[in-house]
Amino acid sequence: MKCFVDDSSGAVSLDILARDKLDSWLDTIPEHQARWIRSHDPGASGMRRLVVPDADGGVARVLVMTDESAGLLTLGELPVHLPASMTCRLAEDVDADTAAALALGWALGSYHFGRYLSNDRNTARLVFPGQADRAEVEAVARAVWLGRDLINTPAEDLGPAELAGEVATLAERHHGDLTTIVGDDLLEENFPSVHAVGRASSRPPQLVDMVWGDSDAYRVTLVGKGVCFDSGGLDIKPSAGMLLMKKDMGGAATAIALASMIMDLDLPVRLRLMVPAVDNAIAGNAFRPLDVFRTRKGLTIEIGNTDAEGRVILCDALAEASSSGPDLLVDFATLTGAARVALGPDLPALFCNDDGLAKDITENCRRVEDPVWRLPLWSGYASDISSDVADLRTTGSTPFAGAITAALFLEKFVDKAVPWAHIDLMAWNRRHKPGRPKGGEVMAARGLLETIRARCTRHTEAS
Repeated sequence: MKCFVDDSSGAVSLDILARDKLDSWLDTIPEHQARWIRSHDPGASGMRRLVVPDADGGVARVLVMTDESAGLLTLGELPVHLPASMTCRLAEDVDADTAAALALGWALGSYHFGRYLSNDRNTARLVFPGQADRAEVEAVARAVWLGRDLINTPAEDLGPAELAGEVATLAERHHGDLTTIVGDDLLEENFPSVHAVGRASSRPPQLVDMVWGDSDAYRVTLVGKGVCFDSGGLDIKPSAGMLLMKKDMGGAATAIALASMIMDLDLPVRLRLMVPAVDNAIAGNAFRPLDVFRTRKGLTIEIGNTDAEGRVILCDALAEASSSGPDLLVDFATLTGAARVALGPDLPALFCNDDGLAKDITENCRRVEDPVWRLPLWSGYASDISSDVADLRTTGSTPFAGAITAALFLEKFVDKAVPWAHIDLMAWNRRHKPGRPKGGEVMAARGLLETIRARCTRHTEAS
């Protein structure tokens, strides 16, 4: 990746220092540098970084102050805040895991969406630390960059066909088997809910289904909500609510990114990736509130609100995904504003039908600084999605517990024997943070990668 180099000649020393170690460390460097640093008082001022000049007016070192141990976000802001011509190297050896986290944070912070800029910008570069696993770091970073690119791309240039094309590209690169169902063929192949949501668009709905890996390996199925643009349908959104709806395929982008990580790292899994890709548009044939559709599973659903379309396309995909009996089923979706109200934009909601799986996901996500927070599949609210005319209603009968009732709706389409996790995520950074530039974001995928890696390893050892 262009954010890393191998040659350390001319590279500037990058010193990562805990604030309480500053005074003793200053005694080990040249006096004129120590005076410069003391004059800026980084230990007490809260300053996070300081460029330190040498005696000739050049750059001697870059000092990064931390309040905790070095990790993923320690270097995340440096690539865009240092001069683009600068190359840095870690001043001291660190263990392999820390080096990998620092390098990944640098890569994530180097991301920039420049597709539509006449003059794209460059960023500072890092000499890749030799003790870290470069293939792993770059595979994860490339996948996150891909997911961010997909979310950031305007809907004009990323419709259902283009989103399905991204899965086709993965399948071609890794020799996966691909099936794509388009338009009215969705009715022929019994995916009526996907068709119902996408039929009003001039860009036909699609369901793309990729399978990769050894058929005897641990079976992982990923499903991603791929609403390329969400107008709200006939229950049309206000302009403010529609403004960011190019990101409503963020669940699909996250599933694609995670699939890319799995395949690039050649994990011993049987991977299946399913993306229902649609526009939720308005036309004479748009689906309507109180319409009733029979789903792939055979359950009938009454449409409560056409702006709750994500669960409608997911129910068919989850029914098919569940029918093959995977060892692990995960769906990602920008599903509810209620999850954002409960947990904010930076913390995805996790719903899970298996306590052990939920614990693994939560702990792995926390460990790699890609957090989620579990919310309950509270059966006491199931009556809120009951209908007088159909088996289920797509939305709750009250304004309360919207994220839970959405998850309970999806749960109806998953076989009870299948370990299943549902991730309700924002897929967007509202402002720049270290390693997390403003714009599209891949959330929870790195934590799920670690969960899948651990589980497939146990499966392989037990076989």
